[in-house]
Amino acid sequence: MRLSRREFGQALLAAGTAVPMGTLNAQEAALPARGHVLLKGGHVLSMDSEIGDLAVGDIEIRDGRIAAVGESLNAFGAEIIDAGDRLVLPGLIETHWHIWTTLLRSMAADQGYFPVSRRVGSFYLPGDMVAGARLALAEAINGGITFVHDWCHNIRAPEYAEAAVGALAESGIRARFSYGTPAGHPGDETIDQRHFESLAVDWERYSGGGRMGLGLAWRGVGSPASLADRELADALGLPVSVHVNNFQSSAGGIARIDAAGLLGPNVQLIHAIWSSPEEISAVAASGASLSLSPYTELRIGFGLPMTGEYLAAGVPTGLSVDTTTLAGNADMFAIMKAIQNVENARSLNEFQLPARRVLELATIEGARSMGLAHEIGSLTPGKRADLITLDTRQVNLALMTDPVHLIVEAAQPANVDMVMVDGRFLKRDGILTAVDVDEVVNEARSALAGLNARAGWGV
Repeated sequence: MRLSRREFGQALLAAGTAVPMGTLNAQEAALPARGHVLLKGGHVLSMDSEIGDLAVGDIEIRDGRIAAVGESLNAFGAEIIDAGDRLVLPGLIETHWHIWTTLLRSMAADQGYFPVSRRVGSFYLPGDMVAGARLALAEAINGGITFVHDWCHNIRAPEYAEAAVGALAESGIRARFSYGTPAGHPGDETIDQRHFESLAVDWERYSGGGRMGLGLAWRGVGSPASLADRELADALGLPVSVHVNNFQSSAGGIARIDAAGLLGPNVQLIHAIWSSPEEISAVAASGASLSLSPYTELRIGFGLPMTGEYLAAGVPTGLSVDTTTLAGNADMFAIMKAIQNVENARSLNEFQLPARRVLELATIEGARSMGLAHEIGSLTPGKRADLITLDTRQVNLALMTDPVHLIVEAAQPANVDMVMVDGRFLKRDGILTAVDVDEVVNEARSALAGLNARAGWGV
């Protein structure tokens, strides 16, 4: 079945209606076409230790992959794109985001994040999942994010999950979708295991041509139901992700997971702020990874991320938006700046977390933390063509001092000139190519109005 992008979006927004599985991968044909492209003359930050940085470099892209990186390349038949006055780098990797909460942007206010998200989330319809996701993904792509981890803990029926997955597929972004129970859901109930397993078995049809993966948004070892969810995810060979040691009162969570024999390279830990040295050592020994979201961790009062300790232990670490209900926006440049400044403040050392290490967290290290460094995270021949360019002609980047410091300390989403995912231009010359921004904004506003009316929220 072939639908236009607009028809597909309308199908997704039909509240309560699941999207037929066969339509999802059909959206590949509606995205901008891949081409044979040669980016010429950009300042390339490959994030590949063997290639390094090229002050004047070229990148050849063919069939959705990086074909070559070097100086003075020739590529017969390729479209030549002048990348002069541009910083060229891998797309930014986002590692944990409750995308469904985008309709609740900055609504934590005086009521608090958990009361707002749990109460208003209970009034969601499947179409609200789509409207929020489309807005979030437009913001992500606009700001240079090429991979998101959609930690979806508002799946109230199968059609909620299918709506959220459909929005990811439609956007053209690379993603992992982690399947979870609604926040505040009774702990003695499992996820919809039958639906989760059916998604896993048939995931090729949902995956956007291989751009997307499936995982479990796990609740930890606190209940037999959650342990049963984990057992199913392990049997299906799927990665799991869990919030742990976020509040001081929840310290010891990693030790409990470790005692149950459930740490491992398929596990991503989120926040992990109140962690003991023994727990950090256990995480490192297990091969598990970490996701940090400094803005939400600061905003909600969890505490200060333990970036230095985990990096010193060799734990693969990525950065996350978490939720715009708290963070306000999805600005990965600001998140990079925050993680550096917080770590330097904790250590009383201006040089504790170097800018290049921070940029690694947002690119190749973030890819490692998601188990995807073999495909994305650096501009390496053979990897998928996920990359961005920043326009250094704009006032905040106009003085070319140190490019890495400029990205971490000065850049912002407005500087993102081009975004390519899987060899497709999703933003070009500063304009989103696969999104009708006015339509997405209007849909989100309409969805929020309906949600507030049903919830009696009055926002």
